[in-house]
Amino acid sequence: MNRLSTSNSPYLRQHAHNPVDWFPWGEEALAKARNENKPIFLSIGYAACHWCHVMAHESFEDAETAAFMNERFVNIKVDREERPDLDAIYMQATVAMTGSGGWPMSVFLTPDLKPFFTGTYFPPVARYNMPSFKDVLTGIARTWKEQQSEATRVGNEVSEHLQQALSISIQSDSAFTHEHLELAAKNLFDSYDWGNGGWGSAPKFPQPMTIEFLLRRSLRSIDSTVDKRGLENSPILKSSLHALRAMARGGMYDVVGGGFSRYSVDNFWRVPHFEKMLYDNALLTRAYLHAWQITGDPFFKRIVIESLEFIAREMTHPDGGFYSSLDADSEGEEGKFYVWALDEIRTTLKDDSDFFEAAYGITARGNWEGKTVLQRALDDASLAARFKLDLQTVPAKLADCHSQLLSARATRIRPGTDDKALTSWNGLMLATLAEAARVITSQEGREIASWRQGAIRNDMFYNLTTRNAEFLLSNLRPNGKLKHSWREGKTTDEVFLEDYAALILGLLELYQTDFNNKWFASAKTLADDMIELFNDPAGGFFDTAKDGEALLVRPKDVQDNATPSGNALACEALLKLAAFTDDGKYRDLAEKSLGLVANMATRYPTAFARWLSAADFALGKVKQVALVSEAGGEDASELLRVVESAYRPNLVVAASAYPPSDEAPDLLKDRPLKNGKPTAYVCEGFVCKNPVTTIAELKELL
Repeated sequence: MNRLSTSNSPYLRQHAHNPVDWFPWGEEALAKARNENKPIFLSIGYAACHWCHVMAHESFEDAETAAFMNERFVNIKVDREERPDLDAIYMQATVAMTGSGGWPMSVFLTPDLKPFFTGTYFPPVARYNMPSFKDVLTGIARTWKEQQSEATRVGNEVSEHLQQALSISIQSDSAFTHEHLELAAKNLFDSYDWGNGGWGSAPKFPQPMTIEFLLRRSLRSIDSTVDKRGLENSPILKSSLHALRAMARGGMYDVVGGGFSRYSVDNFWRVPHFEKMLYDNALLTRAYLHAWQITGDPFFKRIVIESLEFIAREMTHPDGGFYSSLDADSEGEEGKFYVWALDEIRTTLKDDSDFFEAAYGITARGNWEGKTVLQRALDDASLAARFKLDLQTVPAKLADCHSQLLSARATRIRPGTDDKALTSWNGLMLATLAEAARVITSQEGREIASWRQGAIRNDMFYNLTTRNAEFLLSNLRPNGKLKHSWREGKTTDEVFLEDYAALILGLLELYQTDFNNKWFASAKTLADDMIELFNDPAGGFFDTAKDGEALLVRPKDVQDNATPSGNALACEALLKLAAFTDDGKYRDLAEKSLGLVANMATRYPTAFARWLSAADFALGKVKQVALVSEAGGEDASELLRVVESAYRPNLVVAASAYPPSDEAPDLLKDRPLKNGKPTAYVCEGFVCKNPVTTIAELKELL
């Protein structure tokens, strides 16, 4: 057993019994490399990574390979989810040196942490047109022994390149304009895959942030009075909804248990990479929520409810935190937990099997390695016609089949769960749940209880949301200091920009759900701390805190990846705080951040999609709505219902009994009741309209 056995990371603990003498990242390992003048082998991965498991089994569990590694290198294992700063630095180096990157990431460093050889997965023997891992190790060891000066030279050059890349990224680009947004939307529309849905080719990633941006832009071309049945005539909206429907047919989407996998290995969204990540499900579920708000199509609402029920059932700690991921593998096989054989389906569904087989095009041969990944083949209308059913009964009949299969699947050996809670990913899910709790009907089909002064919404999603917020503000903020990762009562020392920004956004959404001032006050305090710890005077924010560990470079990643960049999230958070407070410092910092990426976002919109949504907010006429009512008297729930009746991404709302408390947003200050009735104040573009007290008047202002 090596030093990883005491780690708090499930990924590192997976390697605790390797014969490799692994170190966690830390001074013990770094000092050993310096004192013994040995190169560092840095292996970065994560618990749900299939090819990380493969390389571990093939190479890190091999005694001969491990002995050579232990003799010639200082071997360090890093969980990329715990240390996104290290991952970002050495991924940038890997891409620069090889042209591509991924996990497992294999990086060889000089003792002063400079990368001189990089790669990803290496097989145990030469195959796939790749050298074997043993050959790589032998070559690196020989180079270090015989040509150490050359390795040092390469390391210096790569490090200089990283510094230059950082300096380029922090130079002001240009101010965002409406033309930037229009061109970005056009580029996305022109590159859309109308055959299969989405953007790019296999492996095909879901791009929820791109879809969110297009949903926003589609509203600009839609008259708010148009009947929802005519909405899909908007070309931009058509592409977004087409992508969402394509992914939700199954394969990428788990039709039996809800929730989305990481990506599709093919162009058809059929065969997923089976791991389920918290962040994918947070971002995708929110996109489906907004699609339902725009269209009213119950299909989108069903995906939201099923996905959030999956999170509640399989990815929630008893104390309220959300787990990071579910593994792709179980019993040593990728996807085994999720795929089906025809005889299993017939045994489980009995008389309903013919119906289900037709719905999903199931055959004895299967559609992947002799088994079936469930993906819809016939739509509801075709099924109704074929089986002589009322169209309305088809969804219920399918739901019953899914429920039976879910019960059968529950008897299987489950994939591993990475049960650490990350503040940043939890913040993303917190925002999704908080918004769902206020705009969607509950699981039983009842409307969510309307807001009343001091009342709690009686809804499973709301309860899940508040428990998560309490968990994050207590367990991940010991002694008032926010941390990045928590597991089994222990936190890591690090914290990153993305943690602050995502949590701020989640708390602001929760405030707009129950108007508990605690959430808003916490968000504002965190924002001020974020500015103090991460602000870069040149514009934007560093990813690591000013009092954090000194690394090869201080990373500042502005590009969105699988998760939004910390800078994009921070920009969005500051824009929303500015709308709640009218504090110019928040707006100034956000605008300076936007200036970093305007031209890049237009040229590479899928890589800057969260920025594009932030810019849409910044350039849009943001509506600020303040609702006030008399304590103990008639509440403002009817007015609030009007505000929440449509998807309005460029709107913030605050509500309180009059007079508001000191912790309430400044938006509520000096807003007296009109004629003693619940009153709505609507401001837009630095101008406030006359206060109104009726639903008709408020609808006109919105």
